[in-house]
Amino acid sequence: MGKLSTKNLKKMLNCIKKDRRVIIPPASGYDSGVHLMGDKYIVVSTDPCLGVPQEWFGWLMIHYPSSDVSLFGAKPEFCSINLLGPPSTQPQIFLDIMKQACEAADELDLAIVTGHTGTYNGLKTLIGVCTVYGKVDKNRLITPGRAKPSDQILCTKPIGLEIAVNLALTQKTLANKLFGTRRTKELSQFVQMQSCVKEALTLAEINGVHAMHDATEGGLMVALNEMAEASNVGFKINFDKIPIIEEAYILQEAFALSDEEILAMSSTGTIVASISPKARKTVEQTMRKISPHSSFLGSFTKDKQRILLNNGDKNLFPKKVNDPYVKILSGKYKPFTQG
Repeated sequence: MGKLSTKNLKKMLNCIKKDRRVIIPPASGYDSGVHLMGDKYIVVSTDPCLGVPQEWFGWLMIHYPSSDVSLFGAKPEFCSINLLGPPSTQPQIFLDIMKQACEAADELDLAIVTGHTGTYNGLKTLIGVCTVYGKVDKNRLITPGRAKPSDQILCTKPIGLEIAVNLALTQKTLANKLFGTRRTKELSQFVQMQSCVKEALTLAEINGVHAMHDATEGGLMVALNEMAEASNVGFKINFDKIPIIEEAYILQEAFALSDEEILAMSSTGTIVASISPKARKTVEQTMRKISPHSSFLGSFTKDKQRILLNNGDKNLFPKKVNDPYVKILSGKYKPFTQG
């Protein structure tokens, strides 16, 4: 699990011709693209969906790209769906997933315009791909590359929540052992936390919210590094200000994870945002109502260094650490246990 390196991604994208209608073309750190349509900007995002709990497959398939579009300040309006499976896939599975997708689209007032469904010999698992479109006024566009020095860094939800929730759903026996039966049941009800549509659209209405990014693959580590790279800034954050779900530390001990791997935990639904100091109070008051675990971690800096403060120590923020999502959820790895 993971993204191509920036070097390889740039190399792959070199063949794309420039077009004056395209405002934001494919680029490292940008999960949506933007093109001109009349007097508006159209924000487009496409995302795969696989390896998630089947009972939530369709819902997540819709919300992954819808979240990306919302992070650019645009309300998701239209989508297409590509749903593929191996030859053994029963029609009822496709029907169930599309029912979930339709319910999710209805929640967002999102129109499903077209798509494709089929089974193919080369596939071993279900794969869904959803592309979402939304429009935004030119002066309300938000991107990951507009963070400014002195901007405050907001994190909206606990790091590690996605892994804990998906473990509770897909490996209940292990989750019960690690988290306890009651907590595992609670976690299994938090799947909808993996969407950030509501929080993103709310933040987009506040003047002084300069940049947003979702802490998906690679978690907070990738999100912060990509924002800094795209915005040509550095940052300084405090480890003790990072909201981290308690279960992340349980998983850290069980799977012998480093602190850096906690920072790299895929945390879909968690927004990392760059907030003007003048807007901080308004953002705090707003987020208290819709995302009470949100926290300000530090600030972006003119100095390009990326600093992590932890227990009085000043260290460079990690740039490349493997996301432990697959290690924990694949079932191929056994938790480390004492004695």
